[in-house]
Amino acid sequence: MAQRAVWLIRHEPGTPLCGTVRFSRRYPTVENRAKVFNGASYVPIPEDGPFLKALFFELRLLDDDKDFVECRDSCTHINKTSIYGLSVGNEELWPVVAFLKNGMVYATVPLVEQTLSPRPSLISISGISQGLELLFGIQDFLYSSQKNDTELNTKLSQLPNLLLQACPFGTLLDANLQNSVDNNNFASVSQPQKQPAWKAGTYKGKPQVSISITEKVKSMQYDKQDIADTWQVVGAVTCKVPVPPILGFYQMKEEEVQLKIKVNLKLHESVKNNFEFCEAHIPFYNRGPITQLEYKVSFGQLEVFREKSLLIWIIGQKFPKSMEISLSGTVTFGAKSHDKQPFDQICIGDTAYVKLHFSILDYTLTGCYADQHSVQVFASGKPKISAHRKLVSSDYYIWNSKAPAPVTYGSLLP
Repeated sequence: MAQRAVWLIRHEPGTPLCGTVRFSRRYPTVENRAKVFNGASYVPIPEDGPFLKALFFELRLLDDDKDFVECRDSCTHINKTSIYGLSVGNEELWPVVAFLKNGMVYATVPLVEQTLSPRPSLISISGISQGLELLFGIQDFLYSSQKNDTELNTKLSQLPNLLLQACPFGTLLDANLQNSVDNNNFASVSQPQKQPAWKAGTYKGKPQVSISITEKVKSMQYDKQDIADTWQVVGAVTCKVPVPPILGFYQMKEEEVQLKIKVNLKLHESVKNNFEFCEAHIPFYNRGPITQLEYKVSFGQLEVFREKSLLIWIIGQKFPKSMEISLSGTVTFGAKSHDKQPFDQICIGDTAYVKLHFSILDYTLTGCYADQHSVQVFASGKPKISAHRKLVSSDYYIWNSKAPAPVTYGSLLP
């Protein structure tokens, strides 16, 4: 039981269309259901103008509808049900529930949950009774205690928000619209907010707008005079920065089944020393599991994932006052198993690397920020504005200084 659309049309004889649409509401989700249920017999809802003209013709409300029209006025078309079929183009829109009261035409198109050919019996369409109940409820709301056009216009301006509560998604919950007014204390608005089809009700909290700036850092460092280190900061605004936030040195020397490693990291003095998290991953793919590790770390702690052949250096939320930290050690591996060990083209031979993962809240390398006092929102009400920014690492590599050739960003892509 649902309605595809609802109209309130003021009958105004002598005007070009003999009437004005004072209110209309369509339910796209119900319209999609109508396409499925009606199949080949589906007729779309027309625009307000063609609908008004077709409805007023059927109700004999047009100024030039004085002559006898066979398809409308013959004895076989005597209507006692307030249910009509409207000629729209070369098709017929049926069923349309409509009646005239106090100079206002109330109309709705109920959803028929079956094919329209052959035309089903009215008693089998539950949406018809629901549509009449909705229209009677709107009529009672508009004209109860209504004394003049000003009060009528005020109540018409409340209808969009009232129907969100009383008839969400086209399904009638409460025909007494005054209940919604009393329970929600609706205020009349001259330009009601456009409501998304998926949202049945209005937001009752304080409106707010969140703005977030995120920057991602990419860096390749080789510690070679003939190969230039590269770095890039990208985000909502693509830009270049003068320095990478963390400078690094990584050296790996292989001796039979052992590897000697050395890692030095230095936080640039201009970077905010307050991390959400910061850690360095040192993978040893294409080798056997780590069987023995001897290491010395000047700061933070080291975690060993033996089966994954991975070291994770957890630096934490701050670098020390010196802004420099180091890790050195010897890693011993067991027999290599191709079935269990992951394979990574980058970690073959000397193309080993350290990958940094970090995040710094309320900071960007470029200095970009959103001024929440300058944000303009063109909507009713005064929203709360909040702005956030964050610097996060993305593809932040420090390569083995003994590597024979540089590895570019493109080579990291799958």
